[in-house]
Amino acid sequence: MARMYARRKGKSGSKKPYRKEVPEWVNMTPQEVEEMVVQLYNQGYSTSMIGMIMRDKYGIPSIRLLTGKKVSKILEDHGITIKVPEDLENLIIKALRLRKHLANNKKDLHNRRALSLIESKIRRLVKYYRREGVLPEDWTYKPETAEMLISR
Repeated sequence: MARMYARRKGKSGSKKPYRKEVPEWVNMTPQEVEEMVVQLYNQGYSTSMIGMIMRDKYGIPSIRLLTGKKVSKILEDHGITIKVPEDLENLIIKALRLRKHLANNKKDLHNRRALSLIESKIRRLVKYYRREGVLPEDWTYKPETAEMLISR
């Protein structure tokens, strides 16, 4: 598939192995995994970091395969609400870093364009999340108040 803002193709990436059932070498129950996910989130880890920690440290290849729920759904079931989805939060952090860079380097035109591309991705993602009901209808992205949006 082609890149969004460049006239070139992307590199193919690795794929997860196809599985329908939990491997026999996984020795944790779904309840233990859910408790571990909540505990890791309370320690300050993001949902993607929780998945990587569970894979690397505890040998669980897929939380969704074992519990039948995604990490965000597990957190939601335990009463933890995520204000901003992780992919949107990462884009906002990227835009903040770039704005800080552009404040010091005013003539950096390439990164000025990169900032406008990042912010257009943010606006498209916000529109999608509003439509899906993940974000409230009055939620807007403003670069001036973006730092307050991502604080946990």
